[in-house]
Amino acid sequence: MTGAAMAGGVMRATSDAASAADTQPVGTRRDADDAFPIADVAPEDLPARLTAWLNRSDRDMTSQNLKPRDAATLIIIDRTEAIPKVLMGRRHAGLKFMPGVFVFPGGRVEPADRGVPAAGELDPRMAERLMLETQRPSLTKARAFAIAAVRETFEETGLMLGRAEAPWPATWPPATRAAAPNDAVLWDRFANAGVLPDLSGLQLVARAITPPRRPRRFDARFFAVDATAIAGRVDGIVGPDAELVELVWMPLDDAERLDLSPITKTVLAELDHRIARGFTPDLPVPFYRFVRGRFHRTEL
Repeated sequence: MTGAAMAGGVMRATSDAASAADTQPVGTRRDADDAFPIADVAPEDLPARLTAWLNRSDRDMTSQNLKPRDAATLIIIDRTEAIPKVLMGRRHAGLKFMPGVFVFPGGRVEPADRGVPAAGELDPRMAERLMLETQRPSLTKARAFAIAAVRETFEETGLMLGRAEAPWPATWPPATRAAAPNDAVLWDRFANAGVLPDLSGLQLVARAITPPRRPRRFDARFFAVDATAIAGRVDGIVGPDAELVELVWMPLDDAERLDLSPITKTVLAELDHRIARGFTPDLPVPFYRFVRGRFHRTEL
């Protein structure tokens, strides 16, 4: 099913660490001056305004300090109309972690993500940026971030991102499938549907590390891909008792007004800015991290 056919509809799904770099719902603002600062902001001023806004956002930093876990998030964009739409899901209100908040599909990177075949590989410019500021960087590790984004999206939404009618290698499944049987079964569903993951259309659009002493910490890579990359869909993943109770296609301006974590809202603004600049792999990638008590933004 194409992005155009799905846009404008409401679907349902599940989710985990999609807005992984922070966990505080937007709406915890000190005063009206903390309103999200992107309206009528000149492009050259946006990075500083976003960083200042992030630093004004209140967050509880009293938890035991944890090492950030590598995570990957995928933003699916429908650009068939004048105003782009993004796919977002709302988490169940009864969850302890980010209840009722809208997120992108995403979660932790797993060791088994390194061995999954693909119909198309990462753009070399994306792979290079994924290896920057990373411990023990390698192309295999960079590739695993992208595979994790595709895998988590399927697990949480039922959407298969890849190339239809693409044969899987004769060596699949791997001899090591016993080490990660659940993941092997997941990719078997891709193979049975005739869909092979395709990484060539994924763009790294942001990276963010959760501040210290938060309940959960992630080093999250935010990818974006056009909705035309949707090559299949499995229904029944979502329901009222799932982690995500609904999926919605939202125009970017409307999405920024949803109940979001601060970093999710910031990434949406960065994405809006990136689309306006042509949405090309040559654009730098913003990297948000907490240094000496404040968020800082650099570029990869």
